[in-house]
Amino acid sequence: MARESSTSLDVARRAGVSQSAVSRAFTPGRSVAKPTAEKIFKAAKELGYRPNSLARAMVSGSSRIIGVVVAYLENQFYPEALEKLSAKLQAKGYHVMIFLAANTSSDIDEVMAEILDYQVDGIIAASVSLSSELSERCQANGVPFIFFNRFLENSSMTSVTSDNLAGGRKVAEFLIKGGHQRIAYIAGYEGASTQRDREAGFQQGLAEAGVTLFARAVGNFKSDEARLATLSLFDGKKGPDAIFVANDHMAFAVMDALRYDLGLSVPQDVSVIGYDDVPAAAWQSYDLTTIRQPADRMTTTTIDILLSQIDGKASSGGNIKIEGPLICRGSARLPKEWDDEGL
Repeated sequence: MARESSTSLDVARRAGVSQSAVSRAFTPGRSVAKPTAEKIFKAAKELGYRPNSLARAMVSGSSRIIGVVVAYLENQFYPEALEKLSAKLQAKGYHVMIFLAANTSSDIDEVMAEILDYQVDGIIAASVSLSSELSERCQANGVPFIFFNRFLENSSMTSVTSDNLAGGRKVAEFLIKGGHQRIAYIAGYEGASTQRDREAGFQQGLAEAGVTLFARAVGNFKSDEARLATLSLFDGKKGPDAIFVANDHMAFAVMDALRYDLGLSVPQDVSVIGYDDVPAAAWQSYDLTTIRQPADRMTTTTIDILLSQIDGKASSGGNIKIEGPLICRGSARLPKEWDDEGL
């Protein structure tokens, strides 16, 4: 019969192996002969034994846990990215603990202290704006730290983002060559590096073509605020004929407001372009033209760098930008010279 208090020594005795062999069998990445492993796992099952991860972490100094702090999950990009991060880290023998934090300094300070209490091996900050002081404090604690989809200016911390500047420029080029005359922009949270870079690239692209932004409103990456921002753009006699929205989550609200609040047609009256290419962007009801964030490459790069830092093989530093394509669907009018390969 299984015993609730079975130990690794009990398993070793039943399997006829050393206690260190049991430890290796239950440690990801450690080698043990297949016949030996089979005996160990059979004995463990019979005894109802499960290794105590926390106790092992105290002995080894490694918890095999990665803390992921995220500010909000309404945007479909983040659940998708978290799923990819979790699956890829588990494949490498790590587990993920997710911590939710509001984008306020006091809340983030509290959450970061809690993460460090768990003796995590590394930290990934997704959609969270940290002060350089706080990020450097994590670094001083000897815990590898990396930003995902955020970039902290004037910091030595590593970050992985899409090339937001290039993405914004692609949207400007697409809309200008599509013959749009009154081009507007709905911004996200203005404290986010993703928002700043997307808008900066967009404005650069317009300026290089001699085009002035027709109108601007702020949606703060929230659907209700994006709806109100859309309505504000049409307060005057003539509204925009194209809107670039800082992410897809807001773009859906923008399209709904145009259709159902204002009675306009997309893209016949107004073209709409988003950023992220979340799953709902491909739904027939939205069919959203958008810049794709390459989530697979971004998560793989993030994990590779973080694990290299944990192993002491890489140092912090730099913003890694991964370019994503413009995905053309039905929410924006096509330039005349557009073909399957783009402009």
